Amino acid sequence: MKLSIIGAGTVGSRVAELADSYGHTVTAISDSTSAVTDASGVDVHAVLEDKRESGTIGNEESESALEAEYDCLVEVTPSTLGDAEPAFNHIATALRRDRHVVLGNKSPMAQRYRDVRELEENSAGEVLFEATIGGPIPVLSTIHDVGPDRVISIKGVFNGLANFILSRMTAEGLGYEHVLAEAQDLGIAEVDPTFDVEGTDTALTCSILANVLAESDTEFTVDDVSIEGITEIPGSALNLAREDGKTVRLLGEVRDGQLRVAPRTVPQNSPLAVTGPQTVVELDIQDAGQVNVTSSAATSTEVASTILTDVNRLERQ
Repeated sequence: MKLSIIGAGTVGSRVAELADSYGHTVTAISDSTSAVTDASGVDVHAVLEDKRESGTIGNEESESALEAEYDCLVEVTPSTLGDAEPAFNHIATALRRDRHVVLGNKSPMAQRYRDVRELEENSAGEVLFEATIGGPIPVLSTIHDVGPDRVISIKGVFNGLANFILSRMTAEGLGYEHVLAEAQDLGIAEVDPTFDVEGTDTALTCSILANVLAESDTEFTVDDVSIEGITEIPGSALNLAREDGKTVRLLGEVRDGQLRVAPRTVPQNSPLAVTGPQTVVELDIQDAGQVNVTSSAATSTEVASTILTDVNRLERQ
């Protein structure tokens, strides 16, 4: 497939670098200020080298990547709240051109799920978004295979940074600010980690999952999620949990239309007690019981691989 990649950050750049090995051609790539397009395929290595040196992708307007020749739009701009722009506009443009869309950006399906589905219904294109849930963890494909109506509940550790911080605080008795600075030094945390540590990123994930499970006349957004982050957890609470054979993890939960994100105690031997930047999803499935899927970490390569696997699905279909 010919791919247009909107967003040239860590994940978008990695998608571009790996596309050829998955059998796809990048015909356009853009960042927030510029783009480069070539119907026969852009020189990904040269384009990304130029970005590292000059800070820009190319000499064309960003919008040209939406107007380029492509079969599938890969949308990996940063997640936003509210109206999910500019990502929603990117999706709408591609679907109105009967092109496919693969998302790494959580906000459209978390904030405007029904709007996206309505556009999809009137298009020859299809929208896939496996990478928005736990990176490489195959949650959406599992739900699709068993049927959303058989999924009783979902909960999990969806944010690797929050889990890294809680794991380090528990294991080493360190304070929140100390561990956050460590994570920033290691490149695990952004300069502004607010989305991760205050639970917003996990809430976006829960909103998407609730929408996937919901009836067609129901829609969830982040406003429907009860959210509590990890910034105010005292070390004493972690010590008490450890003395009781438990640990604290930031869990996202979806059950019976109720969405919650909060630090919760779990047994130290629970599948949910993953450590470091690991993530895990637990699905409670009718007749099948609990199914747990764990990822070591959602690195840019793993997320890019998940995105390109979605592209492969579209190509097979």
